[in-house]
Amino acid sequence: MTVLKTSMRNFFAHKGRMALSAVAVLLSVAFVCGTLVFTDTMNTTFDKLFAVTSADVTVSPKNAKPDDRPQTGMPETLPASALEKARAATGVKSAEGGVSSSSVTVVNAENENMGSSNGGPTLAGNWTANELKAMEITSGHAPRGPTEMMVDSDTADKHHLKIGDELRTIAVTGDFKAKITGITSFKVTNPGAAIVYFDTATAQRELLGRTGLFTSVSLTAADGVSDEQLKQNVAAKLGAGTYKLETAAEAKDSNRDSVGSFLDVMKYAMLGFAGIAFLVGIFLIINTFSMLVAQRTREIGLMRAIGSSRKQVNRSVLVEALLLGFFGSVLGVGAGVGLAVGLMKIMGSMGLELSTDDLTVKWTTPAVGMLLGIVVTVLAAYLPARRAGKISPMAALRDAGTPADGKAGLVRAIIGLVLTGAGAACLYAAAHADKASSGSGVLGLGVVLTLIGFVVIGPLLAGGVVRVISVLVLRMFGPVGRMAERNALRNPRRTGATGAALMIGLALVACLSVVGSSMVASATDELDKSVGADFIVQAGNGQPIVPQAADALRRTPGIAHVTDYKSVNAKITTPDGKTSSEDLSAASPTYTQDLRRETLSGKLSEAYGKDAMSLGEKFAKDHNAKVGSTLTVAFKGGRTAHLKVAAITSDDTNVDKGAMYLNVTTAERYLPADRVPKNMIMFAKAEDGKAKEAYASLKAALKPYPQYKVQDQTDFKKDLKDQIGQLLNIVYGLLALAIIVAVLGVVNTLALSVVERTREIGLMRAIGLSRRQLRRMIRLESVVIALFGALLGLGLGMSWGTTAQKLLALEGLGVLDIPWPTIITVFVGSAFVGLFAALVPAFRAGRMNVLGAIASE
Repeated sequence: MTVLKTSMRNFFAHKGRMALSAVAVLLSVAFVCGTLVFTDTMNTTFDKLFAVTSADVTVSPKNAKPDDRPQTGMPETLPASALEKARAATGVKSAEGGVSSSSVTVVNAENENMGSSNGGPTLAGNWTANELKAMEITSGHAPRGPTEMMVDSDTADKHHLKIGDELRTIAVTGDFKAKITGITSFKVTNPGAAIVYFDTATAQRELLGRTGLFTSVSLTAADGVSDEQLKQNVAAKLGAGTYKLETAAEAKDSNRDSVGSFLDVMKYAMLGFAGIAFLVGIFLIINTFSMLVAQRTREIGLMRAIGSSRKQVNRSVLVEALLLGFFGSVLGVGAGVGLAVGLMKIMGSMGLELSTDDLTVKWTTPAVGMLLGIVVTVLAAYLPARRAGKISPMAALRDAGTPADGKAGLVRAIIGLVLTGAGAACLYAAAHADKASSGSGVLGLGVVLTLIGFVVIGPLLAGGVVRVISVLVLRMFGPVGRMAERNALRNPRRTGATGAALMIGLALVACLSVVGSSMVASATDELDKSVGADFIVQAGNGQPIVPQAADALRRTPGIAHVTDYKSVNAKITTPDGKTSSEDLSAASPTYTQDLRRETLSGKLSEAYGKDAMSLGEKFAKDHNAKVGSTLTVAFKGGRTAHLKVAAITSDDTNVDKGAMYLNVTTAERYLPADRVPKNMIMFAKAEDGKAKEAYASLKAALKPYPQYKVQDQTDFKKDLKDQIGQLLNIVYGLLALAIIVAVLGVVNTLALSVVERTREIGLMRAIGLSRRQLRRMIRLESVVIALFGALLGLGLGMSWGTTAQKLLALEGLGVLDIPWPTIITVFVGSAFVGLFAALVPAFRAGRMNVLGAIASE
């Protein structure tokens, strides 16, 4: 009880000093809890949606998938006879045929895409009674004929649509127009899609090519008949294995799996960044308790002198850490719920409406947050607590203050050097690995070892690095700069720990910057060497190019040739007797001009001949195939062909690596017309001297089809750079949490340092140091600590990034590009971080009473 009382008194006596450490715990716990609450809420939302929209039993084509976007542009279908047979099964109360397609684009009179701006699909289908489970008509009426359609209210609001407006729907079967006769609203969440409805006959004819087809059948069970029993009855009627049958529960699980993989990636990525913030927070907590213990050396010595044991002193400090972890975690759990609500609002602005009514806070979320926060805080305080327990009763006779630890211990230095050397060796080994897969594990080990090594060796590095930075930055400020340098050097262990917190975040920033910049430079170099086409045409959302758009491209004046490019799935049986499912690249013969490929044997142009194809280097080697070999190719949905290998291409490329080429006409010969995939991408070459005119003509030709982008090589490179840049910006935003915690560490270190040097500051003020000079000294000390952490972090991160690029070079990304503007900006920005962190401590030091400071013990 005495230990608890002492800990409580010390904790609340230093509550101001504990606050910043508590904020670090709060932020880290909030990020963990916010991530868990947000992803759990998303799961709850989609579970409700899938539960509402799923029929008791759903019949769908055997190969249909929830998230499937067929290459033919038309979904898998089942005949109307399947509906009639299912309706006749025992236990069926009602049966409806559904039509749904995601390979459509809806535009207004100005050719503006009415689809979701957040990447969600545009869904078109028929309006049925099953839709009433999740939707309700809020104005107008359902479509009744070929010129009528209904849209969801979110799409209508976003694009200012109203009843009477005419929209054009673009599908692979052709374009058709219809007027809005009704608006329908979601009863549950909008999954982020734009949805349009037609009557059944129109949906069949315009989306599936003819009437008498459906994409699914929804069955409702009669009273007293379970979903499982109904499924068995329908299966018996339709024939086992003919179609895919799912109960409501199975359909819900299937749909959830398709969404769950994305949510899991997002969840674990965000938890990873929370872990980084926790790691940085550990340094802050260690520094806080180390300084508090040092400042209470005399007090602890007195406690030992009057009978307190080492265990009691140790326990007292750990109880303070427990209190810090508890209060920080409690606040963090609450902040995490708020963070989750904020994320929901952001998703709402992007089109995914998440209601706070679905806010899901499982009991495991606060439990995990509290446990993490408390355990991490107590573990971080263990070393300072152990140090406190070693303080002898004789310390009561000495002046209070920091013990003399100006030089890092010899053992610590040796351990740090060994770890750093081992990590450097791993990085070297990874950079010279023969395979990226084996080298990545060595790289990960090298990253961990060098990071720990730099943390351990930080105090040893502080002496030399701070002196160098001081010569370049502080000496110009005269005596004030020299004093700031001495203050930073006074306790290398503290400076090293404070700088290490900032080092971790900036090391990751530097590493990712090098990798991202190298990826862009490598891809750009590869495009310059390999791509001969002047123009590239593709959809931004992965939709196939509809035939009418492809025809418009072919009719464009000023174009020397247009190249089709399709992906065809087939099962290939090789000379070694092995069979594998592969995607073949079916293209026009002009593709040899659009993409320059190194051919190891044979002639690539002959691969576009009748019943011929090419193979990639690795595939040919693995299956003992060579030029002249005959492969048995069973086209999915079509006939089996015997194709002769006419060429083997090099895999030393990043574009179409391992691709197997054949002529489009070859694929069309062995596939039914309705099973031939549509172009996923098209290439075009301008006539000599007409590139500018051809570019303008292509854009004009595709103006009615806003879902497609026409890009020349400059546009394509810029688009690639922007995509990688956006991804990096998201990562940098998440890493900002760790950097914020590191800044709090600098603030806390300076604040406690000012308290520790109270008497010293009073004496300096007494002998003539002005308040302005005092504030400047503290700011400069903060700047040099921040620059120390930045220099270590950026150097470490660039070494990681350079090694990672060496591994990526094995996958075709062979150009190393260090983004010096970004590195320099981050380094200079670190100085401003240091200035910002010192504002409050410097202000408090400047307001300190001189006489009171001199009298302080």
